[in-house]
Amino acid sequence: MQGEKIPATVITGFLGAGKTTMIRNMLTTANGRRIALIINEFGDLGVDGEVLKGCGIENCSDDDIVELNNGCICCTVADDFIPAMEKLLERADRPDHIVIETSGLALPQPLVAAFNWPAIKTRVTVDGVVTVVDSAAVSAGRFADDHDRVDAQRQADESLDHESPLEELFEDQLTAADLIVLNKADLLDETGIETVRSEVAGRTSRKTAMIVSRNGEVANEVLLGLGAATEDEIANRKSHHEIEHENGEEHDHDEFDSFVVEFGELKDPDGFGRMLNSIISDHDILRVKGFASVPGKTMRHVIQCVGARMDRYYDRPWQPGETRTSRLVVIGLHDIDRTAIADAIGRAAGAQA
Repeated sequence: MQGEKIPATVITGFLGAGKTTMIRNMLTTANGRRIALIINEFGDLGVDGEVLKGCGIENCSDDDIVELNNGCICCTVADDFIPAMEKLLERADRPDHIVIETSGLALPQPLVAAFNWPAIKTRVTVDGVVTVVDSAAVSAGRFADDHDRVDAQRQADESLDHESPLEELFEDQLTAADLIVLNKADLLDETGIETVRSEVAGRTSRKTAMIVSRNGEVANEVLLGLGAATEDEIANRKSHHEIEHENGEEHDHDEFDSFVVEFGELKDPDGFGRMLNSIISDHDILRVKGFASVPGKTMRHVIQCVGARMDRYYDRPWQPGETRTSRLVVIGLHDIDRTAIADAIGRAAGAQA
């Protein structure tokens, strides 16, 4: 029966690690294999799904992409994920492989455990969990506390042994992995990559295979066909949250917020990009992603930001009858000032000459 099951790959990783880019590269080298995608967006604008739909790849049709926009997939398993899987499995032309891209905020453990549900277990298996790491961010300590300060305070107060929720999320994604991809290696030298490798290895008790990639380029022979059947032993990869609840401890969560900002055309994308970087820095925004309409350009302008790093490019032509619009998803911690950020982005867009 195992051989008859459809393999599913869960791709997880922190915000902006390069998951969507890696999936796009996967589709371009699918060699006729029908791959269905379940994309879990955080926010109201399906940017990742739109990027994949706009890739122009023959085996990347709209019917093969399911978007779940109602929040973090690990919290909406029963309401969203299970029905989406059942819909894919009921198709006459069932996929050869299913790829699930979680939001950067998702815990893989509850999602993988869902593959043990009766409606799913006999028909699909988790081929593997792939965790994508933003090597440059880890190298810069973006998702880590000040270790020296923590160590000093621990000597005086044993209660500080508990790590911050953001670090826990990063570690939980590593703990669930069958394969860890150290992406964006082109931004570091060899010494930097080895430092990241050691840092990542030190954040999980499991010995997991690690590979290095640039621009999300990983061969399908490496990503697909792991045959891990991860759902059978996910209980051995418990998250901090699960462990602490088992021990009867209370657990504080970082809460994340997202919202959409809409604005007019960008006459000067470069100028807007510089102003947007300042807005991100001023408001400590985690992620910005979306599309913009540029006068005189026949293609959509994609904007992707992780912290101070920004990628901008034109991905596909505007379709006949499609409304040319500019919309960005902003993601940050729960106390971000929506009004101030939206106003600042609006002013930056309107300031273009």
